[in-house]
Amino acid sequence: MFVDQTDLLKQLRIGREQRDEGAARPRWPWVAAAVIALGVVLAGVAWVLHGTGGVAVEIATAEAPAAGSVSGAVLQATGYVTARRKATVSAQITGRLTEVHIEEGEHVAQGQLLARLDDAQAKAALDLARAQLASAQAAVGQSRAQDVLARQTLVRQRELVARGLTPRQSYDQARSGADAADAALLGAERQVQVARAQLDEARVNFDYTFVRAPFAGVIVDKAAQVGEIVSPFSAGGGFTRTGVATIVDMNSLEVDVDVNEAYIARIRPDQPAEAVLDAYPDWKIPAHVIAIVPTADKSKATVKVRVALESKDPRILPDMGVRVSFLEQAPKAGFASPKGALVPATALVRREGSAAVFVVTGDRARLTPVTAGPSYGDLRLVTSGLAVGARVVAKPPSDLADGARVKAVTAPE
Repeated sequence: MFVDQTDLLKQLRIGREQRDEGAARPRWPWVAAAVIALGVVLAGVAWVLHGTGGVAVEIATAEAPAAGSVSGAVLQATGYVTARRKATVSAQITGRLTEVHIEEGEHVAQGQLLARLDDAQAKAALDLARAQLASAQAAVGQSRAQDVLARQTLVRQRELVARGLTPRQSYDQARSGADAADAALLGAERQVQVARAQLDEARVNFDYTFVRAPFAGVIVDKAAQVGEIVSPFSAGGGFTRTGVATIVDMNSLEVDVDVNEAYIARIRPDQPAEAVLDAYPDWKIPAHVIAIVPTADKSKATVKVRVALESKDPRILPDMGVRVSFLEQAPKAGFASPKGALVPATALVRREGSAAVFVVTGDRARLTPVTAGPSYGDLRLVTSGLAVGARVVAKPPSDLADGARVKAVTAPE
C-alpha cells in the first residue's frame, strides 16, 4: 500500500494557532506569582516603617486637680520650685584647699567656716606687715626725740642771740634744724599710717584663706575636695575649681510658672493661689502671686509669674515640679479636691457622640470612653473613666485608630 510522504509531513507540522496557544499557557502563572511576591514585600516594608515605629504623638499624664478647682480657680499652670537666694561659694583668692568642713545636706549658719586654703604665704605677709608697723613706730619714737632736741636747741640759741653771745647765724641754723625735725617726725608718723594700712591689707588677705557661708542655708552641692586648687577665676583645663559649695536658703523658696500670654489677664499681684507638688499630689500648699515678670518669652508665648509659698516645709525642694491653681478668692475651709483627673483639653475626642481619650498602654493607644467635666484654662477635668497618672495622647490625630501603635515625641517649645 503506497502512502504519500508529503501528506504525512503536513500532518506533523504545527500550526500558528497551536504555537501561540502552547507558548501563552505556561507564562501567565509566573507573572501572577511575581505580582503577589511584590505585594508581600511592599506590605512588609510598610509594616516595618509604620508598624514598628508607630504614630508619633505627644503624651501627657493625667494629674490630680487642686482643691482650688472648686473654690473659684481661674487658671492652672505648671512650673518649678526655685530659690531666690542661692549661691555658689568660692574663695576670693587662688589657693589650695587644706580643709573642707561641709557635706551635702548639711545646714550651715551665716559666717560658718566651710573650708580653708593654704595660708603659709598669707601668714608670712601678715607677719611682715606687723614687723613693718613695729619698725615704723620705732622710727616715730626716734624722730620725736630728735624733734624735742631740736626745739630745745632753738630756745637756747634764741636766748644767746638776745644776750649778744651768739651770732644770728647760729640761731637761723637752730631754727632750720627744728623745722627739719618736725618734718621728719611728721614723715615717720605717716609711715606708721602706711604700715597700719599694709597690716590691714595683710589681715584681709589672710582672712581670704577662710571660706565662710554668706547666709544661712543648706549645702546642696560640694564641688571641691582637700588638695584641689580653687580660684574665683576660671583657669581652664578642668584642674581648677571655681566653687567650693552651693548653698540654698530654704526660706527663700518660691514657684516660677509660665502662663500662656492669652490668659495672663486673669492673674494679678497678691492673688490667692494653691500649689501642688508633683511629688505630693494630695498636699495642697497655700500660696499667692508675688509679681508678674514684665517680659514675655516670644518663643513660647508665655509670661513668667512668681508665686510665694505660704507654708515652709522640708519636703519642698528646689527644682521640684509644681502645679499652681490661681484662685478668684482664697479657698474656704472644708473645700475638697474635685474627683477625677486633669488632662489637656486637646486630649479629648468625640467618638460616636461621646467623649473619649486615647490611653497609652505600652506602645498602643486604646480608645477609652470618659466623662468630661469643666475646663480650667487649657486643662479639662475628666470625672470618670480615667485614673490619675494615666498616660494619654495629648493631641490625637484625626485618623488615630483604637489599638494603633504610637511612639512618644517631645512637645514643641
